[in-house]
Amino acid sequence: MNPNEAAYPLFTASGNARELGRQHGAQARGLIAEFLDWLQASLKLSRSALEQRALKFLPLFERNCPNLVEEIAGLAEGAGLSQPAALALQLRGELGCLADTACTTFVISARGTATRDVLIGQNSDTPAEIERLGYVLCLRPEGRPAILMWTFGGMLGYHGVNQHGVAHFANALGGGPAWKFGLSHYPLKRMMLECRDMAEVSALLKSVPVCSNGNYVICDGTGRIADVELTSEGPFEIGDGGAGFISHSNHYLCAPHACRENFDKSLSDSFPRLERMRQMIGEKFGTITVDDVRGFLSDHSGHPLSICRHPHDGPGDAILPNTGKTVAALIAEPARGVLHVARGNPCHVPFARYSL
Repeated sequence: MNPNEAAYPLFTASGNARELGRQHGAQARGLIAEFLDWLQASLKLSRSALEQRALKFLPLFERNCPNLVEEIAGLAEGAGLSQPAALALQLRGELGCLADTACTTFVISARGTATRDVLIGQNSDTPAEIERLGYVLCLRPEGRPAILMWTFGGMLGYHGVNQHGVAHFANALGGGPAWKFGLSHYPLKRMMLECRDMAEVSALLKSVPVCSNGNYVICDGTGRIADVELTSEGPFEIGDGGAGFISHSNHYLCAPHACRENFDKSLSDSFPRLERMRQMIGEKFGTITVDDVRGFLSDHSGHPLSICRHPHDGPGDAILPNTGKTVAALIAEPARGVLHVARGNPCHVPFARYSL
């Protein structure tokens, strides 16, 4: 891997949980410190208050993902942080019960692509500041699958793919069941990438309670694809309906929550973004290439509130401020262990190729 200077940096780590965290923390030390400062400022919390809130979640980590507790301890050592501060990184906006991502996700089955391999990914739309804090992380844990993911600021779990072809990408949802005390989505995202197939992912999502709502497009090495709207009340799986692909944006599609009340709490541009992505995939279904998907993620229909999102002068939203933008465009080829990543808006930024 030798991306151009504009690409996200690649950090690698291997070994036991403590070593993974220590190596990760040492390489990303500056970006982690900057993210922690940004988190404090955005949540309007002192470092002490941030750490105290984070510690309330520690028993959930110890119960559901003890290996990550050890990795967080290593991250703290490598980055020169306290362990409560390193824990706070894994909670992000949940410390203030805030949503701060938009995003458009997709997964295309093998019969829809030119290579007859699954393609999956998204545009990650977040506050613009996140772009300078991001990197690609390649992990080779002892006794667990190798993982390649895009993340930022010391988060141990985010969007990516593992050596078994399990991949997931995610987006926020407007409205839905109320926030309640539970595990944040970020460690769960890492736990999903430690699974070997869709059955393990499904069992995991049913067994781990989360505090807020989010959506996942998922695939595994057998070629199975799925979408799960995971809420504080549990998961709701959505199939492809025979279409051979699934796309999602920021409003509910599952019957229990696809209602006017929740639609009114969703980004208004979520609806046309979803229809546009479905249209583009449908038009080329059966012959879709990585280059085609790069074009999908660069689409400006509805600009600036398009799939390729840009800052605008209009009002902000509870999900994303008006300064929010596409900070990363992500395309995974799970069968090849490859992740293509554009740093910023893919309409004018080249994709770099990262590989397991």
